[in-house]
Amino acid sequence: MQYADIPRKSKDNKTKVIAIINQKGGVGKSTTAVNLAAALGDLKYKILVIDFDPQGNTTSGFGVDKEALESCIYDALLQGQDIKELVCETSADNVFLVPATIQLAGAEIELVSAMARESVLKELLIPIQDDFDYVFIDCPPSLGLLTINALVASQSLLVPIQCEYYALEGVTKLLESMKMVQSHLNPDLEIFGVLMTMYDSRTTLSKQVVGEVQEYFGDAVFKTVIPRTVKLSEAPSHGLPINKYAWFNKGATAYKSLAKEVVKRG
Repeated sequence: MQYADIPRKSKDNKTKVIAIINQKGGVGKSTTAVNLAAALGDLKYKILVIDFDPQGNTTSGFGVDKEALESCIYDALLQGQDIKELVCETSADNVFLVPATIQLAGAEIELVSAMARESVLKELLIPIQDDFDYVFIDCPPSLGLLTINALVASQSLLVPIQCEYYALEGVTKLLESMKMVQSHLNPDLEIFGVLMTMYDSRTTLSKQVVGEVQEYFGDAVFKTVIPRTVKLSEAPSHGLPINKYAWFNKGATAYKSLAKEVVKRG
């Protein structure tokens, strides 16, 4: 597929560039990147997902074989490859992907000596981002140069938080990083929303954690909570978003609800 063959967004709204970020691992960043993008795709929005995590879970979650890839986002970041050559189709309708492989792990060190090292991703996205309604950047679970690049390239942040003990651990550091980027590199950066993930309605703990996060972040917390379900965990191994793997599952219903909230927030 050539980039020129991708249909452009049909809506007139301004492109939203959103980093999906939390410095803790295992909180549902990749799950959210895949399934929120797919749910918005079902609503006929054109979506681009940038897998910016060397683990490449979003890439495999969309059914893209990492072993078969000849190049990935690393090659655009540091080898001068045209990012349009990296955009590929996914298993979700209206959703396109710039994939990642383990090769991206080396970028953290190599970016140190790059010109305007914090803005490389932002510059890469300029020629293509306006062709999509939403661009999601799935960030690595760290606050290094890759994540700083994502913060500079984005307009806002979507922060998944798992319903468990120490849910807010590390969030303070993330907010400090956001303020630093606001001060020096991207003054318009803001929190788009906070998403509670892996919610178990049977436990008092999940309810307590949601209450704590709502008290901390207020209206920034999405009303939708993402439940812990077996199907959501299984879907990536089949290379499918939950709306393709088990459309009747409560996880699919939750991401559909989240997509509507995202659109409503503008």
